[in-house]
Amino acid sequence: MTHTYQISGMTCSGCQNKVETLLNQVAGVNKVNIDLTKGTADITMAQHISTDALKAALKDYPKYQLTETVQPMPAFTDDNGEKKRSWAATYQPILLIFGYITAISLIAALSGEHFRLTLAMRVFMAGFFLIFSFFKMLDLDGFADSYAMYDIVAKKFRAWGYGYAFVELALGLAYAANFQPIITSYITLLVMTVSIVGVLQSVLNKRKIKCACLGAVFNLPMSTVTIIEDALMIAMSVAMLWLMA
Repeated sequence: MTHTYQISGMTCSGCQNKVETLLNQVAGVNKVNIDLTKGTADITMAQHISTDALKAALKDYPKYQLTETVQPMPAFTDDNGEKKRSWAATYQPILLIFGYITAISLIAALSGEHFRLTLAMRVFMAGFFLIFSFFKMLDLDGFADSYAMYDIVAKKFRAWGYGYAFVELALGLAYAANFQPIITSYITLLVMTVSIVGVLQSVLNKRKIKCACLGAVFNLPMSTVTIIEDALMIAMSVAMLWLMA
């Protein structure tokens, strides 16, 4: 039997060889095939080996973190039997979230005598950060593993993957309470600008990795949609600063 696992922390062929050697030493492992680009390992075993046993093989090298891969969402197949999903089906969770947040933002902005653009943006950003942090909190370990695959800070400091989820939560609460809006917008601009760098690198290099925007709950590919999400938050934070100037 062969199982696929996600392994973070591998940055070069030396890391790949080290992880392959360590996993091959686990009793019952017949073969280990690592894809450095995807950060995955296909492990062929004579009988089922627990994930904890495989993790134990890497315990002396804490930068290598092994986790079970998230199973993809159901998809229809094409004539060749390969799984294929439409763009709308793939990004349905994000589209629904953005639709709900947009509706709430417009309702709030139209609640007075005049349309209030600043209020609409503040409500939208509050909803965005609160909802996206919620999904990350459901599986912090899974999110940190996925985020470390492409974020320029999380690659070097895995703890940032955990911290980022709480930063999003804090930003969401700050926008909801209208707490220090100028400072909050500056922090948003900084955090999202750093975040979009890794996203741009992955998309431009056509790396096929999972987007961590909704944590480990949904299996979404990294794409231009992810760039649009981060760019939208950057644009809104700049607009908020300009309107409050």
